[in-house]
Amino acid sequence: MRGIALFGRVRLLDTTLRDGEQTPGVSLTLEEKVSIARQLDALGLDVIEAGSAVTSEGERRAMKAVAEEGLRAEVCSYVRARTGDVDLALNCDVDSIHLVVPVSDLHIRCKLRSDREGVMRAAVEVTEYAKGHGLIVELSGEDASRADEGYLTALYRAGIDAGADRLCYCDTVGVLVAEKAFEVFSRLSKLPVPVSVHCHDDFGLATANTVAALRGGASMAHVTVNGIGERGGNTSLEEVVMTLESLYGIKTEIQCQELYSLSRLVSRLTGIPVAPNKAIVGENAFTHEAGIHVHGLLADTSTYEPIHPEAVGRKRRIVLGKHAGRSSVELALRELGIESTEGELAEILSRVKELGDKGKRVTDADLQTIAEIVLSIQKEPKVKLNEFTIVSGNHAIPTASVRIIVNGSEILEAGTGVGPVDAAINAIRRAISGVRDVRLEEYHVDAVTGGTNALVEVWVTMAMGDRTITARGAGADIIMASVEAVLEGINRLMQLEEDG
Repeated sequence: MRGIALFGRVRLLDTTLRDGEQTPGVSLTLEEKVSIARQLDALGLDVIEAGSAVTSEGERRAMKAVAEEGLRAEVCSYVRARTGDVDLALNCDVDSIHLVVPVSDLHIRCKLRSDREGVMRAAVEVTEYAKGHGLIVELSGEDASRADEGYLTALYRAGIDAGADRLCYCDTVGVLVAEKAFEVFSRLSKLPVPVSVHCHDDFGLATANTVAALRGGASMAHVTVNGIGERGGNTSLEEVVMTLESLYGIKTEIQCQELYSLSRLVSRLTGIPVAPNKAIVGENAFTHEAGIHVHGLLADTSTYEPIHPEAVGRKRRIVLGKHAGRSSVELALRELGIESTEGELAEILSRVKELGDKGKRVTDADLQTIAEIVLSIQKEPKVKLNEFTIVSGNHAIPTASVRIIVNGSEILEAGTGVGPVDAAINAIRRAISGVRDVRLEEYHVDAVTGGTNALVEVWVTMAMGDRTITARGAGADIIMASVEAVLEGINRLMQLEEDG
């Protein structure tokens, strides 16, 4: 079989900054685009599609800033089949253009109100114009998976004659299937220039279709970090890379251990959370609870982990609950560096299951607290409260001031909020912001007893980096109970980080 890219060099074009940014509600600043581009380059991407020069003046400034970073990767601009778009791209100092022309009759007729001959003429004209101005040209067929293949091939050949350096087949609405992808690229790979694959995930098939296309002969895949993009998104960078590396044994030259940190950066800057069950980079990708699974991990981690979490910059996490078994707790304690006797282990397991039966998720940080109680291990807190005051009323903005000790240094800080509890928590977060970035993800209050002096129990979910813990505070004063819960969570997260 001719030209199967999986046995050669697979190249990757990342379009997080263009197709990914087209996700509804996402708009990246110049600084954010540059920050992502730097990490993409450090990761080892071959081409970075920095944006679409026609979008706006701000977009062009951001693209020019990316181009001026001196990246190893080729910097690319999306353009339509208009010479004016090429001129705008040239002003951004990019290396190449991604020239996208509709090729399905549906798109040609309904979107362009044109015909096949007109589209082909425009594609040839703009390709020649861009080549005449020193640009690398990747000629892309939009909605290729619903196009007449004879016409598509004719357009590609005309583009090659006009000087196109690469071709691209776009599954614009995600209707391709892997069997067809393999067949199509087995034919297209016979063309005299490299062919790329650009898939969307409307049916959840983007990664499968991309890998099938590479098996068929595609030499480059278009991807986005976390698979972000319009509608169902684009092909996921991390899924394609790890599928090639782990399942096909193909070295991509990507620095895989940086995949998770890049995922977190893009999630934070775009405001798009990663689904917990997302492959490779989701919170649960290397998280285990069921006792039978953890028993297998004790014998050999590959029993329930197809790749080592460290390979993508992750850590294994044991989350305990009602499904936990003795092996789960034993492994989790081992991960935390805690030794226990058989009796102590039984007591820790009993307390874990008690919390699990109440519907609570017991993370490694929660387990450490339980173990410390059972084993009477108490560590000096990193953050201690000296005092705090609250000002609130009908016409006053709730304001809190706190005086806390962080690693031995006293910090005085104030914060406001929608209520006194919110103000107190905001003041604490501001006080430690220069030391750690801690997030409050959930807040829940239960009244333990009745009456106006009811004992309340406050549960918070705190997060720092890749770690999430639950913490508890209790008392008749809901503000004080909330402060205690937040401080407990912060201390446990910081202690976990210190313990490695």
